[in-house]
Amino acid sequence: MRTNWIRTAFTVLAAAALTAVMGTASATPAAHTASHHPAKQRQATPVLVDCLWHPDVRPADFILACGDGNSRLASLHWSHWNANSAVARGVNLVNDCKPYCAAGKFHSYPVVVVLDHPQQWKKQPRLQHYTRMTLVYTHDHPEGYAHKVSYPLWN
Repeated sequence: MRTNWIRTAFTVLAAAALTAVMGTASATPAAHTASHHPAKQRQATPVLVDCLWHPDVRPADFILACGDGNSRLASLHWSHWNANSAVARGVNLVNDCKPYCAAGKFHSYPVVVVLDHPQQWKKQPRLQHYTRMTLVYTHDHPEGYAHKVSYPLWN
């Protein structure tokens, strides 16, 4: 019986994470494609690529843990977004996974998000995308995390 409960809880959590990803992807505006100017081959402003390979510009939310949804950014407010970098303030919602992830609790940590290192996106070569995300926790940070953490972003 306990196995059925755990299986049901995991299924519900997975469905909720997928719904959140789908909602995030559809709620954010799609990035503009390359300029109509013949001399410009690529978009001047890079995009942020989400878990479903959708290019986003200034998303309000972003899933960090695509597989299980146990870490996400929310309430993002972007102060700038340009050809070199982007900066936002928001919160990192992280599941403590205690005693295990399906039974864990989400905790909110204020964070500054920095995107940089734009490069050509292999899936859509006419677009530039940010390839690194740095999180700077402004107060507390999740257990096992440093005050400042950098992640490579997918191509």
